[in-house]
Amino acid sequence: MDSAHIRNFSIIAHIDHGKTTLSDRLLHRTGTIATRDMEDQLLDAMDLERERGITIKAHPVTMMYRARNGETYELNLIDTPGHVDFAYEVSRSLSACEGALLVIDAAQGVEAQTVANYHLAAKQNLLIIPVINKIDLPHANIPQARQQLEEVLAVPSEWAIPCSAKEGIGIDEILEAIVERVPPPKATGAASLQALAFDSFFDTYKGVVTHVRVFNGEIKPGMMVKLLHSGKSFEVKEVGSFNPKPYTREKLETGETGYITANIKSPSDVKMGDTITDARNPSGELPGFKEIHPMVFSGIYPINTADYEQLKSSMAKLKLNDSAFVYATETSVALGFGFRCGFLGLLHLEIVQERLRREYDMDIIATYPSVVYRVHLSNGDMKLVDNPAFMPEVTLIDRVEEPMVKAFVICPNENIGDIMALISEKRGAVDHTETLDSRRVMLTSLIPLNEILIDFHDRIKSITRGFGSMDYEPGDYMESDMVKLDMLVNTEPMDAFSCIVHRSKAEGRGRSLAEKLKEVIPRQQFQIKIQAAIGGKIVASEVISAFRKDVTAKCYGGDVSRKRKLLEKQKEGKKRMKSIGNVNIPQEAFIEVLKA
Repeated sequence: MDSAHIRNFSIIAHIDHGKTTLSDRLLHRTGTIATRDMEDQLLDAMDLERERGITIKAHPVTMMYRARNGETYELNLIDTPGHVDFAYEVSRSLSACEGALLVIDAAQGVEAQTVANYHLAAKQNLLIIPVINKIDLPHANIPQARQQLEEVLAVPSEWAIPCSAKEGIGIDEILEAIVERVPPPKATGAASLQALAFDSFFDTYKGVVTHVRVFNGEIKPGMMVKLLHSGKSFEVKEVGSFNPKPYTREKLETGETGYITANIKSPSDVKMGDTITDARNPSGELPGFKEIHPMVFSGIYPINTADYEQLKSSMAKLKLNDSAFVYATETSVALGFGFRCGFLGLLHLEIVQERLRREYDMDIIATYPSVVYRVHLSNGDMKLVDNPAFMPEVTLIDRVEEPMVKAFVICPNENIGDIMALISEKRGAVDHTETLDSRRVMLTSLIPLNEILIDFHDRIKSITRGFGSMDYEPGDYMESDMVKLDMLVNTEPMDAFSCIVHRSKAEGRGRSLAEKLKEVIPRQQFQIKIQAAIGGKIVASEVISAFRKDVTAKCYGGDVSRKRKLLEKQKEGKKRMKSIGNVNIPQEAFIEVLKA
């Protein structure tokens, strides 16, 4: 199809504002899907996405739409995630589009991620069509949503299209607006083919299937193409698009979106954001998106050590489908062979673990998440540390810097005090507050990334009864009093439980870990000491008492000194046992503590 009749757009919004429902409705209205095949959350392919009602992967789909002017247009939609951890998916999808539908919930108004996604789209110079969704709700407030559009995002309110994706109201207006307002794709004018690889997945029969957007030239089967980043050449076997199931086409031309399969066997050959060009007459690189850096690290180990090789291949396949996930091999005394994995945030970590369990049937255990610290040594060197095991000795450290994030928290007016208390409890500082409307404010604050890892998002939701929302962006590094907390069992350090914490919180953390270990380590014939230590200083301690074997049973009657003699003999034996005895902590105990 000629590029004047092609429109590429994506749908962006805060989590749960109705992106996926709107994309279902567009597919239905354009006749891409027959009514009998229609189901909710159609583009969410994973069970995990359907269960949680979130979108994790961007899904491309091609629709044919006959506009009111009688012409037929090819509309390429990329449905994107809304959660803060998957912002890289959004930015990648936006680089393949010319326009974006910005969906706003009529009842909730502009939220934290609406603002972040709007700025992402504006940075890519996309044409933005605001859509006010859920107007059928009894508590929908359309005038207020229009006002917030102007005040918070500086978007003219008359551009907004009111709709209800659930009831199918305003869908025709949205389709017409896409045709009229979104500019058609323009060729880059390069000498030959230029296509952006914006996603990929692994198919057992076809190998690596790459999602592409063609910016210049055309791509068809039998052609030799080159991936500029890896420098490798492959022959294209098949090209096609999605509706939403894949179907083959003769070729993909300038402006079109679809997929290609070539004889690519290894997931690592395809780099997301790479430029695909003609191998015989290569063109220059497209301005892709920047390399993504993980912010949270955690160790993942197979519960059964024999599953190590299977876990390794599962991770390679998962990495292809999720370019922000990184991993490297590591070993632990307690847990054996495993991997040190990097994630974008906590939801990302949770999703990857869940996908390994479900899609690849792996039994895994993850260690406590940590972030990347900059450790400046006394000799002037700087070392990046993401694993407590690599933390240098205290005597060699000059100072430690930890990563900060700029967090935007939107909450109802009555919860400001509680949210500020939560931020200061997490060692953060509120920079400034903005009033969004009569009911809500936005707090901008600087918080250490380490502190928001575990329960920050949940605490915001519980304080605001679900009305609060948060978004964050990476900030700079800041000097901080971070220490390595070691857990010692019978004076032997246990590397699986080590962590890097702020000195003010080390004692509390050490005490809770020691109590948990006391519960799960089985009693032995001798006394076991569990200690939390910072360097040589013990900050918390627990004792597991020994089994007592009743050696006085054979002593019937007689003088008390005979009993004492036997007990003293036993005491000596236990003392010797303690000095040479090993505490074997069962795998289940590690798993219990790490789960907690």
